[in-house]
Amino acid sequence: MRILFVKPNMGLVRGRPYDDRGRMEPHTFAVLAAITPDGHEIHLCDDRCEPVPYRENWDLVGINTEVYTARRAYEIADRFRAAGTRVVLGGCHASMIPSEAADHADAVCIGEADEELWGALLEDAARGRLGPFYQSKAGFRREFARPRPQTGLFRGKPYLPIRLTQFSRGCTNVCEYCATGNIWKGAFQTRDPREVAEELANQDRKYIFFTDENIVADSHAAKALFRELIPLKLHWTGQASLKFAGDPELMDLMVRSGCAGLVVGFESRNPADLATMRKPSNLAYGSYDEVVERIRDAGIMLWAAFLLGYDDETESSIRETLDWALSKKFAFSAFNILTPYPGTALYDRLRAEGRLLYDGKWWLHDDYRFGHAAFRPARMSPERLSELGLEARLAHNSIYQIIRRATDPKTNCKDLRSLFTYFAYNPLFRAELLKKHAMMLGYRGRERGGISY
Repeated sequence: MRILFVKPNMGLVRGRPYDDRGRMEPHTFAVLAAITPDGHEIHLCDDRCEPVPYRENWDLVGINTEVYTARRAYEIADRFRAAGTRVVLGGCHASMIPSEAADHADAVCIGEADEELWGALLEDAARGRLGPFYQSKAGFRREFARPRPQTGLFRGKPYLPIRLTQFSRGCTNVCEYCATGNIWKGAFQTRDPREVAEELANQDRKYIFFTDENIVADSHAAKALFRELIPLKLHWTGQASLKFAGDPELMDLMVRSGCAGLVVGFESRNPADLATMRKPSNLAYGSYDEVVERIRDAGIMLWAAFLLGYDDETESSIRETLDWALSKKFAFSAFNILTPYPGTALYDRLRAEGRLLYDGKWWLHDDYRFGHAAFRPARMSPERLSELGLEARLAHNSIYQIIRRATDPKTNCKDLRSLFTYFAYNPLFRAELLKKHAMMLGYRGRERGGISY
């Protein structure tokens, strides 16, 4: 079969498709290509940077669907199906709300599109008997293996010079707001550390990003991975809970294996809100001040993520969170408006309380804009929460603050490589957050000549 993979764009900025200069390789499709049996012809279209080839002949189109790209994914799917092309929708959003995705697809993949699921789907498609739903059983296994990702799929496309890979999938936490945690429901798997190291040793990039939800969820497995990475002399980043800050051996191995920085979800400084979001473990390793100093002493740059809008949030608490983040000179900080993703416990709670906006389906609503609140907060208006979130992002990413934060001798300017990385990505991050704020989701039918523009 002739198969097309599509990575959808998010939407429109001032009437034009969003041009994300910080785009990274869509790792999912390199994995799917690797587990696709021989005899199929595979192509990738990244809607973020190239036209969608509607006019070519395809036997099957597979589209990755996330909540912010769902509207655009459905637009692309509907157009292919109108021309008689079969479409498969997968990804986090399709897994969380498969009944909605099914209205725009011939088949929906629920959960991880692993070898078993993908092989069965392709066999059914080749025989003309594609079923409506394919559900992964990956969560029932403790380990998983995969062939080397087919990164040749990305050749010639404008991505950041960072190679993506995956060591683990799933998450041991089930936070109220988190889509991934609600899909995996506490299940967690890892690959053989030697398999990961061999994969990374046989590719040409020195900068690696681990797509794991929490690379340190299993400390024993993580330590084994980091020991395998030490000889490779790579520089890697990833996402981690604060668990590593309570384990000196783990932190030491992370640094020795080339950890350049981590995305860490601090979420809130209020213990009551952490309890509500089912993340009290954030405070299990000491106060935030103590934990941050330990991480800084290790020389690890941090991308600190905060969720603004939980029920005890006030205007003052948001400003205090901003001031605290500035005092720590984090390499980056993300001040995210709390978002009720469909299928999560948070979404169900807010719906039961009558607090959802945009008829509940904000991700498809004409009036919703990226970066805006999609629910009624307890202690302020949705509009005020949106304003405060933008104010925090603007303040943290002002030119003055970017330069001031660069002066941290323990992290951001501890060596030339760290300083280069800091100044390479901070202006990019600032430009992109300003550009996509208040973006319209989807293209709303604004395409020309049969292709995206």
